[in-house]
Amino acid sequence: MRDVSVWKAALYFPLSSPLGFVWLVVLAGGVPLAAATTIIWVGLPLWALLLVLLRAGSMLDRRLIRIAFGVRIPDPYRQTPQGSLFQKGKTILGDPATWKDLAFQVVRIPLAFGYWVSSMVMWGLTFALVFAPVGGQINEGFVPDFGRYEPRVDSWYDGLPFTVLGLGCFIGCLYVVKVLSIGHVALSRALLGPSEKQALRVRATQLQASRARGVDAAEAERRRIERDLHDGAQQRLLGVALDIGRARAKINDDPEQARLLIDQAHEGARAAIAELRDLARGIYPAILTDRGLEAALSALAGRSPVPVRISVALPERPPAAVESIAYFTVAEALTNVAKHARADQAAVEVRRDGDRVVVEIRDDGGGGAVLAPHGGLAGLADRAATIDGTLSLDSPEGGPTVVRAILPCTW
Repeated sequence: MRDVSVWKAALYFPLSSPLGFVWLVVLAGGVPLAAATTIIWVGLPLWALLLVLLRAGSMLDRRLIRIAFGVRIPDPYRQTPQGSLFQKGKTILGDPATWKDLAFQVVRIPLAFGYWVSSMVMWGLTFALVFAPVGGQINEGFVPDFGRYEPRVDSWYDGLPFTVLGLGCFIGCLYVVKVLSIGHVALSRALLGPSEKQALRVRATQLQASRARGVDAAEAERRRIERDLHDGAQQRLLGVALDIGRARAKINDDPEQARLLIDQAHEGARAAIAELRDLARGIYPAILTDRGLEAALSALAGRSPVPVRISVALPERPPAAVESIAYFTVAEALTNVAKHARADQAAVEVRRDGDRVVVEIRDDGGGGAVLAPHGGLAGLADRAATIDGTLSLDSPEGGPTVVRAILPCTW
């Protein structure tokens, strides 16, 4: 009963009930009027208006359900084709989701009346019982209506037993709201959500898109590695080879110059090794393999110029793909924090949520960040999509900025 959704649901039922009465007026008045005037063509615009209202009202219901119960019901509608209004109307009428929307609005009319009456009775009785001592003080002879048994509450201490009873009713009301919430959400999912066939079709489309993005991300990563090798370590190693060749040619005639060339080649070799080490860390850091995600993230935090608090709460090590995506998401986010956020501190939290790993990076900077189409975070979002994960960015002006990755995981 400490679940916040219970309190939201307790407000949802009485406040959303008027929508049922609105639909009673729309369907009871609009449908007969449109049917009666169709013969003179006036009804056609009315039918179109009713379809628009039906779809808009059902979309509003999905949003309200998401706010009240925390349940996301995706819109199940078929894509409306380009063309004439007749073609669009034909598609909408042929869409099973349209008729399921109508069924929901018809069913919700009696439900709205039931929700309204039950809410008024439950909370009205609870309020009267809990505040019976106050009622006795304000109105002498305060009489709660218990039918044939009508005890009088003439003073505050006479009402204390009713207060205890009212607190019990209050707890019972919360359980009733919970049961109503479960039933209402189940009904809403059945009538307002996509069918199993539609869900499978959407799932297949998402998997195809994520696979394509994964291939593109892997190809872009391969090109980046080739470019870094060609422009960085390869050029340095070529310079080392040239310096050694020149030193070998001068070692007999000009030993001092040969020594300087060897020193220069040595510095070049060290720089090439450092670049190769950074490149290998960018592909897959050794510390992540050897010591796990917490140690790897702690190493990232240690190198960050912004103070970072690390919290990793995982019962066991996730698969390598999940660890890798989580690591590089944190690395990219902390890099952005250091470069652009003007933040004083940041926090990284990795936790388990059912069969998923949630990675959150939060900073207290100025906000205003966006997920650029070809930026680092966009590439990580594509990489997360390869394992059916998601990455989101929430950065309002003024902050805070939150990067959240949700990665499926089989433990």
